[in-house]
Amino acid sequence: MGINGLDIPPAPAPAAPPARRQGVVLALMCACVVLVVGAVAAVNLTVPMLAASGLHPSASALVWIVDTYVVVFACLVIPGGAAGDRFGRKGVLLAGLVLFALGALLSALAPGLPLLLAGRAVTGVGAAAVLPNTLAVLLHAVPQERKGAAVATWAAMTGIGGVAGNVGGGAVLSAGSWRWLFAASVPAALLLAALTARLAPVSARHARRLDPLGTALLVAASVALLAGIVQGPESGWGSPVVIGGFAGAALLFTAWTLVELRVAHPLLDPRLLRVPRLRAACLGMAAVFFGMFALFYVNASFLQYGKGFGVLRTGLGVIPLTGPIIVAARHVGGLARRIGLDATMALAFACTGGGLLGLSTGGAGTPYAVYAGWLVVTGVGVALALPTLSGAIAGALPPEQAGVGAGLQATTREFGSALGVAVIGTVLTSRFTAALPEGVRAHGDPHTVAQALAAAGPGHRAAVVDAFVTAADAGLRVVGGSVLVLGALVTLPGLLRRRPVGPEGTAGRTRGRG
Repeated sequence: MGINGLDIPPAPAPAAPPARRQGVVLALMCACVVLVVGAVAAVNLTVPMLAASGLHPSASALVWIVDTYVVVFACLVIPGGAAGDRFGRKGVLLAGLVLFALGALLSALAPGLPLLLAGRAVTGVGAAAVLPNTLAVLLHAVPQERKGAAVATWAAMTGIGGVAGNVGGGAVLSAGSWRWLFAASVPAALLLAALTARLAPVSARHARRLDPLGTALLVAASVALLAGIVQGPESGWGSPVVIGGFAGAALLFTAWTLVELRVAHPLLDPRLLRVPRLRAACLGMAAVFFGMFALFYVNASFLQYGKGFGVLRTGLGVIPLTGPIIVAARHVGGLARRIGLDATMALAFACTGGGLLGLSTGGAGTPYAVYAGWLVVTGVGVALALPTLSGAIAGALPPEQAGVGAGLQATTREFGSALGVAVIGTVLTSRFTAALPEGVRAHGDPHTVAQALAAAGPGHRAAVVDAFVTAADAGLRVVGGSVLVLGALVTLPGLLRRRPVGPEGTAGRTRGRG
């Protein structure tokens, strides 16, 4: 079974490497995952620096700096896996690492916003080529009896990547410039490329067809949707760019659906979403990452502006969120067997959404210990959700479509992340401008903290920070409430269908399985 759901041809594949080399390949592929996932989290730490930089980005431009990488990553991760099947997984992985390095270099050297955004897009293309092919290379490198453990280790790297991105990014940014974060990614990616070229095994190629039209339509539709969301506060919700963005997204998503229904080898077959459990699990996965990455976006600025943390302390400050994701993941399976998948998912969404709402009650004067407590609650929810929803997606598809399920998971995760950043960035901008004192708004109608301080002067810093904290709390309330509503849509149908648990304690769990 190929990683994208293809049947392996009868021709024998090259033998797996020796046991010692297998451990090295596992460590190497995990390091690649940490690099591309950590980049998503780390860039949020740069937002206050970028806002005050000579680039003078608008509030919407700050969102695009974060989201360009994520949306390209989301839309191309399935084509990245398909390209690995067709052209060779090791070769596409190497190309992805080189593209990642080139995009990071372009971002680090960018003299203005257009080149910075172009660099972010190139880096996203590289990440989309890296992520699916690390798993494909890994599955080829280990024998059958070790595949389960290898995949579990690989999957855990998504949580560790968030920690590494925040802590490592904070350490790098302590040097004083946002450019250092992108510059540091260049040697890291090139070193991993060199080690991959030397140590990773070569696997057989497969006759997997690509879907360039479907890919282009999905990227264009996603960008149009985000443009409508992100540009609303600055351009006006009735402006041509916003209306055009939403209308264009509707037309392009419709065109994408029609194309995917007609092609022989679709990028992502929309008919899969007819399966109720699969549709619910995908919505749930998107909702969890919507909440988590909205929090990542606002958390970095809140701790720096509202709490006065330095950038390294800010990176360390998110560990209470990511700790439960790493520590508690191994216990989720046992809990799901005891209370059922639907009840586990309901608990996950209650913790995730409730934790976000709890964070929205913490103003600048709230002790960090209280804030950290709510981060732990949110982290417990995410820790419960990720393996449960992954299992539900995998269980809703037959074994021959396991690769399709993996690609669907990656797409929904990254798309949810992009939407989370866009939505909270939009709420943040709207509420921030409304909360500013009239005397500050009179100085050029600022939309970011840096613009407000530059226009009104340091004497208004307290009022500007208070306005930002008010806006951050409003954004977290919107996101937390959205996660709870989406969680109810995902879990209530299954919970209402459950029968009472019988003498053997199995009836309810059977109904709750994906």
